Amino acid sequence: MSPEMLLQTAPAAPFSSTEFDDYVVHSYARFPLMLERGDGCRVWDVEGREYLDFVAGIATCTLGHAHPTMVDAVTQHIRKLHHVSNLYYTREQGELAKWLVEHSCADKVFFCNSGAEANEGAIKLARKYAHTVLQIENPIVITANASFHGRTLATITATGQPKYQKGFSPLVPGFRYVPYNDIAAIEQAIATLNHPTRQVAAIMLEGLQGEGGVRPGDRPYFQRVRQLCDEQGMLLLMDEVQVGMGRSGHLWGYENLGIEPDVFTSAKGLGGGIPIGAMLCKASCDIFQPGDHASTYGGNPFACGVALSVCRTLAQPGFLENVQARGEQLRAGLRAIAQAYPNWICDVRGWGLINGMELHADAEITSPEVVNAAMAEGLLLVPAGPKVVRFVPPLIVTDAEIRQALQAIENALAAISLAKTQ
Repeated sequence: MSPEMLLQTAPAAPFSSTEFDDYVVHSYARFPLMLERGDGCRVWDVEGREYLDFVAGIATCTLGHAHPTMVDAVTQHIRKLHHVSNLYYTREQGELAKWLVEHSCADKVFFCNSGAEANEGAIKLARKYAHTVLQIENPIVITANASFHGRTLATITATGQPKYQKGFSPLVPGFRYVPYNDIAAIEQAIATLNHPTRQVAAIMLEGLQGEGGVRPGDRPYFQRVRQLCDEQGMLLLMDEVQVGMGRSGHLWGYENLGIEPDVFTSAKGLGGGIPIGAMLCKASCDIFQPGDHASTYGGNPFACGVALSVCRTLAQPGFLENVQARGEQLRAGLRAIAQAYPNWICDVRGWGLINGMELHADAEITSPEVVNAAMAEGLLLVPAGPKVVRFVPPLIVTDAEIRQALQAIENALAAISLAKTQ
């Protein structure tokens, strides 16, 4: 029997969330919703209810769900060659690396499976660079408060949020934190930390802090950081896991800031939902040698072939212009809604199609409360902390879908307001 016939004749047996929790580690606070299928910017739950998806797998489903380009790529590559390890050359990995280099400031690419792994690779590269090129005995990497870089031990240490580090000590040494967008603080930290036995080797930043509340970087701040790195020989590492691959309205988030990093990372949107990550670097810091770093699954022909189909779609005429236009439409609509709720909403901000609606610190509502109310209106959203609601739809979202989402969030806020007055 062919796989196609097997899928047609073997419908999935019902599986409840209670059964799910019986078998899956409880490391997530899931919303009470079991999703079954998707198409474009929409998903359906097991009961057949439709939702407009403005989560997109947390800024991951670049082309939405079941996009024909991805369906074709998945089918082609799973039938051809899906994994052989990095003991051998594969055309797909080489072609994807070439595309990424030709469409960025990077010269070389290392492939892995996730954003955390990509950031881990960037940290390892910075440390080896520090030891072999800068001759630093105890290198330090500066990162920002409220940052998020992943869940491995090194990347949660790099993450400037204690809540992610609680219970996992001892953490990895060699990291220091500074306030984001505060150039005086970073200059002071560099001056204070540099010592005969230790020295700042790299600065690692997100161009826009996603988990930290959808906070865009200031252009003058990043340009001064770039200048400091050039003056002192430090590497500038940029975490593009959430803001890269067109999410910001440009292919890469750093393009919004008028700088080029020495190393940057990508994942999430790179594969459009198929797991793949990448660490990209300039030739000047391409110092890994065979055996220094590796990944069994990284750069497999299946993931690379699908990612290349996503990349080529992003490069089509008008694609990124639509991201910019829909982002402007969304922010304008959210700001109009904010005017109706000045006691609740204090800011709307973002780049392209990564946007946040911030609630006042003393507001009587929280972001999870708004997310739940929006879900009841058929709109899926995701918090970015207790007081920021994040909007990250697929990059193919339309004018009509933005308008539908704005109506849903307006209805959700009205329902919350009504409930609080009763």
